[in-house]
Amino acid sequence: MRLDRLRRMLEPAIRRGMHFYWRFSRGATLGVRAMVIDGVGRIFLIKHSYIDGWHLPGGGVETGETLLEALTRELAEEGNIRLGTAPQLYSVYFNKRVSRRDHVVLFVIRDFRQDGNPQPNHEIVEHGFFAINALPEDASRATRARVAEVFGGAAISELW
Repeated sequence: MRLDRLRRMLEPAIRRGMHFYWRFSRGATLGVRAMVIDGVGRIFLIKHSYIDGWHLPGGGVETGETLLEALTRELAEEGNIRLGTAPQLYSVYFNKRVSRRDHVVLFVIRDFRQDGNPQPNHEIVEHGFFAINALPEDASRATRARVAEVFGGAAISELW
């Protein structure tokens, strides 16, 4: 019983450490994010266990993966979301807040299916669809900026 309690206490720190190592151990990093928009104009957001706030789903592109393969994998893992038609490539951003070597590719997705709600796990602790005028108070700065670009007509930034 004590080992289970110790494991539960250490897991968040281990995940943060692995995430930190992953970010800084690679030469250049590339990630994908998705703005998944449902039929009534709401967007899908997730909350990670290792970083504060609500974010667009996505993650790193692994060695040997295409952008579309990474996007497909991340959406399935984080949102139980399956792509319908090909997603729209929206823009590429430099993510200097993470490192001087990180870029994020944003896709807009309107054709998808979600076969049941995703189950919270060690990485994703909450998820949901939100109206663009009713985002969670702690939605990330980057999430708010992307919503302003896609829905509000704001100029597309080069920075994530």
